[in-house]
Amino acid sequence: MKYKKKPVIIEAIQWTGENLKEVLDFTGKADNFEKYFKSFEQYSDFVKSDGNTFKIFTQEGVMLASVGDFIIRGIHGEHYPCKPEIFEMTYEKVID
Repeated sequence: MKYKKKPVIIEAIQWTGENLKEVLDFTGKADNFEKYFKSFEQYSDFVKSDGNTFKIFTQEGVMLASVGDFIIRGIHGEHYPCKPEIFEMTYEKVID
């Protein structure tokens, strides 16, 4: 059988490696963020030292967004990374 993806409008942001504040605002902080980081600057330094990889905590575990990946907010408020080539084939910009 074949299936067609239902048309759903999503929200997404592209991780550029330079927009950590915007990405963090988009995804929200992990529940235990303050346990590990005392400031945004400390977190920013950690991300840079960790290969500029943005970690997304999901029900399935930690997913990694590399520079260039899009981070999508799903229909239940969850977040997950998507490679740019897949994103471009799957989504198109909506004009408000």
